[in-house]
Amino acid sequence: MKAVIAGAGIGGLAAGLALARAGWEVDILEQASDIAEVGAGLQISPNGCRALQHLGVMEALEPAVFEPESIQLRMGRSGRQIFELPMKGYAEGRWGARYLQLHRADLQSALKAAAEAHAGVEIRTDARVTGYVRERGGAAVYQEGGARSFGDLVIGADGLRSAIRQQMLGPDRPRFTGNLAWRGTVPVDHFKDDAPPRGGCIWAGDGRHAVTTRIRGGDMVNFVGIVEQDSWTEEGWSIAGSQKDALRDFEGWAPEVTGVLSRCRTLHKWALFDRKPLSSWSDGPVTLLGDAAHPMVPSMAQGAVQALEDAVVLAGCLKEAAIEPALARYFELRRARTAQVQKRSMENLRLFHKSGLSKLISYAPIWAAARLRPALIQGRQDWIYGYDPTAL
Repeated sequence: MKAVIAGAGIGGLAAGLALARAGWEVDILEQASDIAEVGAGLQISPNGCRALQHLGVMEALEPAVFEPESIQLRMGRSGRQIFELPMKGYAEGRWGARYLQLHRADLQSALKAAAEAHAGVEIRTDARVTGYVRERGGAAVYQEGGARSFGDLVIGADGLRSAIRQQMLGPDRPRFTGNLAWRGTVPVDHFKDDAPPRGGCIWAGDGRHAVTTRIRGGDMVNFVGIVEQDSWTEEGWSIAGSQKDALRDFEGWAPEVTGVLSRCRTLHKWALFDRKPLSSWSDGPVTLLGDAAHPMVPSMAQGAVQALEDAVVLAGCLKEAAIEPALARYFELRRARTAQVQKRSMENLRLFHKSGLSKLISYAPIWAAARLRPALIQGRQDWIYGYDPTAL
């Protein structure tokens, strides 16, 4: 059996690897000319680590990962801590796997290398998918220039503006969330006394928030800042931004935040979009995965993780049934969960952006619970972190 996958991002590569491990031939078509270092830091929660363990890439990732001692929530301006939740050691004991931070490019490289180690996998760049035609019990995928690839199964892992999804469900527009994201990285040894906490930290503020993490084995600080605004909606991961503009967006914030921005030699920005949950993910032997099916804001750090879950669940379904029944089962297992993660991600974003009296009303109970009943806060993550994509 042969699968054709549109997109060589985290989801497309993970799906290709999962299928190759199950004996499929796989063609992965990537529109970029090179699968190079893009994006920045990722947080891989225990549910994502469980998927990576299943895919057999954790050993290759070990030199690149960082396991934070804890995750914190602080006020962006004052730096006052709202809560600190243990992760190192605790996550594996409670949810069965570690909580890790790493660079997106390191994860992408590990998945690519593992997929290419299988003789039946081919990854082609400069291959922009334009659509598909169902035929011979499968589907032919077309690229710009007229090239075509036939697959018994076709997977659209081609992102927010998926050509596969557009053909399947009709033209539509993703929903602009009214938020702009900044990202950048700084070597840890560039800091003095103003380095962000060694771990993961959410910095909350009026109409904006930032997240600082450690990547590249702990040698780099990763920064993501999300700011409410409606005047800039350009898409793309690699659009250069002005350090002056970023510092203005976080003017007056804690020195651990402004210190990162002042040291970023390069900053990028992108507009955040999402979609309402889709009514269908499949058309016969053609299906969707990752952002093509369920794009979400990054406020639960679950975008890449949900794509990893999709890949493992999809491959598991295909072991147990013919293609079309397997895709129906895949949708049944994934739609409600990914819709809930989309919803909670947006709720988190709004929580981190509270201002005025609503800030006190929202954070005071969290502050109290973290001191009196910390296990209660951790328990609220059980449904997401405790999920096992291998247990169909």
